[in-house]
Amino acid sequence: MSTIAFHTLGCKVNQYDTEAMRESFERAGWTAVDFEAEANAYLINTCTVTGTGDQKSRKLIRRVAREHPDSAIIVAGCLAQREAEALLKMDNVALVIGVQRRAEVVELLQRALREGPVNAVSPLKGASFEHLFVTRHEGKTRATMKIQEGCDRYCAYCIIPTVRGPVRSMPLEDVRAEAGRLAAAGYPEIVVTGIHLASYGRGTENTLLDAVRAVAEAALRVRLGSLEPIVVTEAFARGIAGLGPVMPQFHLSMQSGSAGVLKRMRRRYTPEQYMEAVERLRRYMPGCAITTDVLTGFPGETEQEAQETLDFVRAVGFARIHVFPYSRRKGTAADEMPNQVPEAVKRERTAKLLLLGNQLEEKYVSELVGTRQDVLFETATGPAEAEGYTGQYVRVRAKARPGQIRGVNILRCEGTLAYGEAVD
Repeated sequence: MSTIAFHTLGCKVNQYDTEAMRESFERAGWTAVDFEAEANAYLINTCTVTGTGDQKSRKLIRRVAREHPDSAIIVAGCLAQREAEALLKMDNVALVIGVQRRAEVVELLQRALREGPVNAVSPLKGASFEHLFVTRHEGKTRATMKIQEGCDRYCAYCIIPTVRGPVRSMPLEDVRAEAGRLAAAGYPEIVVTGIHLASYGRGTENTLLDAVRAVAEAALRVRLGSLEPIVVTEAFARGIAGLGPVMPQFHLSMQSGSAGVLKRMRRRYTPEQYMEAVERLRRYMPGCAITTDVLTGFPGETEQEAQETLDFVRAVGFARIHVFPYSRRKGTAADEMPNQVPEAVKRERTAKLLLLGNQLEEKYVSELVGTRQDVLFETATGPAEAEGYTGQYVRVRAKARPGQIRGVNILRCEGTLAYGEAVD
């Protein structure tokens, strides 16, 4: 019996791709085991969005080679797409596969085991959408569904367009079919995601709203992955609000609240346009949670611009923010920019935003006290007790079982965790 273990670094899109490759191996008769167990092969799906992602990926490859010297290693994902030849020279690496040809992963590994290490990374120019077959997600109460691949934004700090290739989309009929399969498999919530989700349908007659409608036909709950504010038109906000299964939580990528920094980043909106998108969503879905990403210490960011971001974050009143210090990436425009911000300054600005973000999240959670929320419970925390998430993605603990969707009266909160009483 052949065994294989999987580890995913990075985003939800990578998680989806890993699940698809897991199913390919299982259909071929392989048995998936825990990553810490002994296996014949180990698949590491890598991330290269930051230097830290690169380091974690390489460190994990070296650890597996050291601890399992008789096992084959498959390296997939963004770092593999970017540095195939270097990775192929690492100990025990039998196959480097990148972000295409993942549907062929079993056959490619078998070839590598017969003939020696294989570089299966393909050029991305003219690539079509690779429809990977996913029917389940290991140990999950929600399923991630990738409907879009690639990006052509070329933001100044980002390497992703280089390693993920051009925009391409899952055909609408396939979106509908996969949503139906996942719903039939018992997943109460489907998370719709992509590398640049706002670009779904580019070059076709379909739009992101069409795709979300197709998923909502099948799923009890639908949650959207990261969006750019440019997609939140009046028609989009009104259309999304009319779909009952869509959860009232929207992750609008922001990066900076300073007009000057956004321009240098090559983001295609202003703070004013971002705020307009937020106001549209709140007008059609009152009380919805708006979450975001913020990048600190972009080249040339002044103290005034950093303060503008703090002020803008406070003005929006986010339900949650993710904060990342800028990381230089070779091959991007920002890497060549003057006035690189010292690491100590990045850390200081990151700390200020994290503190503010935590305060805003606690405030948002506290405003749910006294309300009734539908909660999808996911993790057992004690006898007959579990934690899960509201539609706004607020974490709630109550008497319930994982896998249930229960109405919960929110009674109190401690920090960012709400406590409640489940009701029929």
